[in-house]
Amino acid sequence: MVRALSTWLHGTTLSWAARGGLPWLWPLCETLHFIGMAMLIGIVGLLDLRMLGLVKGLPLRPLQRLLPWGVAGFVINLLTGITFYSGDPFQYIDNNIFWLKMAFIALAGVNVLLFYATGLSDRVNQVGAGERVPGAARAVAAASLLLWFGVMYWGRMLPFLGGAF
Repeated sequence: MVRALSTWLHGTTLSWAARGGLPWLWPLCETLHFIGMAMLIGIVGLLDLRMLGLVKGLPLRPLQRLLPWGVAGFVINLLTGITFYSGDPFQYIDNNIFWLKMAFIALAGVNVLLFYATGLSDRVNQVGAGERVPGAARAVAAASLLLWFGVMYWGRMLPFLGGAF
């Protein structure tokens, strides 16, 4: 199924544009991908570090108001990532490093779903400045940092490992 979708995607105008049909598109997407990751990691990383006990003086509730910016960063990365993939999907689907990156993204998604679905986020919202979050929240924060740094690492390694590019 992935190969069939990739074959179809390779024949689209988006693929043509990403392969060089619009020479400015790839550098623009690279720049936006970096900005999106900075937004995502900047916001989520700050929240995770706070939940881990660093910057305890910051209250969590106001920090969580920044989450829409982190989500916007993820959406930017999703859209630019699709553009990169569409340029030459076959260099990705046969690359184990790409699948490691996708696994880390999926696990980060499961991690955040568990944080909200279990009600842990509601308990964290009650934590004031200088207070410690529950142990489960610290575990979620540590996993989040590990997973998002893994996403960045594997994404950066794509050109060097696994035969991509």
